[in-house]
Amino acid sequence: FLPLGLRVLKKIENLIRAEMDALGGQELLMPALQPKEIWEKTGRWESMDNLYKLIDKEKREFALGPTHEEVVVPLLKEHAPSYRDLPKAVYQFQTKFRMEERPKSGLLRGREFLMKDMYSFHADQGDLENFYEKVKTAYLRIFEKCGIGGLTYLTAASGGSFSKYSHEFQTVTVAGEDTIYICSHCSQAVNKEIFKNEDNCPHCREAGEWREEKAIEVANIFDLKTRFSQAFDYTYKTKESDDRPVLMGCYGLGLSRLMGAVVEALSDDKGLVWSEAIAPFSIHLISLGEDQKALAYYQKLTGEGKEVLYDNRDLSAGEKFAEADLFGIPKRLVVSAKSLARGEIEWKNRMTGEITYARADS
Repeated sequence: FLPLGLRVLKKIENLIRAEMDALGGQELLMPALQPKEIWEKTGRWESMDNLYKLIDKEKREFALGPTHEEVVVPLLKEHAPSYRDLPKAVYQFQTKFRMEERPKSGLLRGREFLMKDMYSFHADQGDLENFYEKVKTAYLRIFEKCGIGGLTYLTAASGGSFSKYSHEFQTVTVAGEDTIYICSHCSQAVNKEIFKNEDNCPHCREAGEWREEKAIEVANIFDLKTRFSQAFDYTYKTKESDDRPVLMGCYGLGLSRLMGAVVEALSDDKGLVWSEAIAPFSIHLISLGEDQKALAYYQKLTGEGKEVLYDNRDLSAGEKFAEADLFGIPKRLVVSAKSLARGEIEWKNRMTGEITYARADS
């Protein structure tokens, strides 16, 4: 990630952090390097075919974490042993490693990527389901702020060994690797892997009338039930001092993949298009030979708390305008002798392309 891209990534991280904190999540940071023993407890040391395995000079074996159930469950077992300690939700932003056979499409499919993973712990199924629904809503708010709300669909997917269904969030774009079918009744979707045209929609239960689309998976959530708590004998004490297994949910969101999905979904033939919430800067200020006046605007705008990228390089107007479109910053402000002679400055909305003029002294 170069400077502008890193600013976008950090904006996405902060946006997600605010939503996870609002859910009551507590942020932590767990190790990427994980001992073999904890993976053996869940049986995934041998069963996961995309696990990076390492051996140190003492012949100890480790995995580079593709996920963190094996770490977080023993951790919470120490800190939430009673019903009084539940529910709990913890999350992190962590680099994940998965041995993809064919990494491709830049940020969309790689062996190393940045992910937010949250894990919730509950005493009963009703409480887990209630929290699960809150995460769904929080994720949809995140995608809306990133500018892809209208293109991102809650998608039923196979639950694997955990439950009948899990849920993905799929963003429609021709660059997508997944195929989804969108229900005409509720506008939610089903992944191709579990799709049968004659089935009723798992969301609204209406008879299927489907629209096929290509999409990018940007997030997923799972009801893990007791799969991992049982592996580590993680139980809680009830009011009656009985021991019961803790129920878990898992909620993943790939930051770098989300960034790539926004690029694929919103870019046009001129370059990137960022929403206000995640743009590297809010204003791209261009001086066309009027550096003194432009600098005064820069100081005024930054003094008001605006994030401004200031371009006073010795390049042609065409070159500067083309780069401004390429960078995708929401608003472009041009200070030129021509507009100043009219007592105006030029504003351009990158998303709509609309150009407006404001008084130069405003």
